[in-house]
Amino acid sequence: MVLVFALGYAGIIFEESLAFNKSGVGILMAVCLWVVRSIGAPSVDVAVEELSHTTAEVSEIVFFLLGAMTIVEIVDAHQGFKLVTDNISTRSPKTLLWVIGIVTFFLSAILDNLTSTIVMVSLLRKLVPPSEYRKLLGGVVVIAANAGGAWTPIGDVTTTMLWIHGQVTTLKIMQGLFIPSVVSLAVPLALMSLTSEANGTSQKSSSMLSSEQMAPRGQLVLAVGLGALVSVPVFKALTGLPPFMGMLLGLGILWILTDAIHFGDSERQRLKVPQALSRIDTQGILFFLGILLSVGSLESAGILRQLANYLDANIPNGDLIASAIGVASAVIDNVPLVAATMGMYDLTSYPQDSDFWQLIAFCAGTGGSMLIIGSAAGVAFMGIEKVDFFWYFRKVSGFALAGYAAGIISYLAAQNLHLTLPTSLAEIPFIPGS
Repeated sequence: MVLVFALGYAGIIFEESLAFNKSGVGILMAVCLWVVRSIGAPSVDVAVEELSHTTAEVSEIVFFLLGAMTIVEIVDAHQGFKLVTDNISTRSPKTLLWVIGIVTFFLSAILDNLTSTIVMVSLLRKLVPPSEYRKLLGGVVVIAANAGGAWTPIGDVTTTMLWIHGQVTTLKIMQGLFIPSVVSLAVPLALMSLTSEANGTSQKSSSMLSSEQMAPRGQLVLAVGLGALVSVPVFKALTGLPPFMGMLLGLGILWILTDAIHFGDSERQRLKVPQALSRIDTQGILFFLGILLSVGSLESAGILRQLANYLDANIPNGDLIASAIGVASAVIDNVPLVAATMGMYDLTSYPQDSDFWQLIAFCAGTGGSMLIIGSAAGVAFMGIEKVDFFWYFRKVSGFALAGYAAGIISYLAAQNLHLTLPTSLAEIPFIPGS
């Protein structure tokens, strides 16, 4: 299975050279891995049960992604994002770099890194003409989304897992990880500000962007669309249902709303949901499906658990284990890695809100930025902007690595110096005592 995964991974990395579509490679890799798993499992029934469990988990993420991308596409069709892009007056590449990074950072903390990436990359496509600079801004979005998602329980799926299972609590995780998360973004932004792309001539909107007019009820669609995205964590907190149900609820409301707004007008069919569904990146979603199913097969076979056990046996220091897991999450999805870590260490080994669990949350959340396929945000960016693995590796990975290392150092320094986010500030976004 490791060999099959390595071959598939190489096919994805060398997509441009081999002329194979990464979505096809990802799906083929997933099916082959599960075939091998079914042969090696104690029985076919065991493999089928494992596949059913993995499919259930993967489907939640795929449905969430499908709903979020459709909502963003509907808002985009109504030119709703024009309200936002018109209010970003700066055309200085260096200033825009920081603005995009900071906005994404806090948006990711409120929503989550995947949704924030979809929204911000869609904004960039309306704000900046196709160029190397726009791709670099997309890299900023990935780094900022992962950094912003690491310090709140709802910003990243791995932090949410640790929160739900009791390894971390709301106030402590926000207090402990806010400073390292800021550092892990600020360092890459400072370094990127020195690049030729960020110091080039001012970016000008293309004639297509400047001539676009907002569709009828565009402001209403923008408000409802963003409201649907923001309300997903609230829906989860109130009902206890998975986040994808909240996303589908928002999509359903927006679907009915747009049907009502454009009822009887045949010229506005492109503004309705069926047309939006035809424009979303289905290819990217299938790639995401293949990657998650592949990693799920490795988890079911116990390969990821073996990796965690190897780390435990050879790296006795908890801080180094957490850092190594973060580096591994750049290659392998961070969800099963964190799940394996939670299975290895219980709360008697490392108590609730210990440095180990906080560092696991930070490293697994931000480590994925080092490679484009290391996080959901990176995969979404890869699909939307059609960025290849090696471009990201050359242009962004070094900055992400610098931010990752600086964030870990700042966390360890803050713990030794007892520097944390003030409790009164940490209590604002969430219910006290949660």
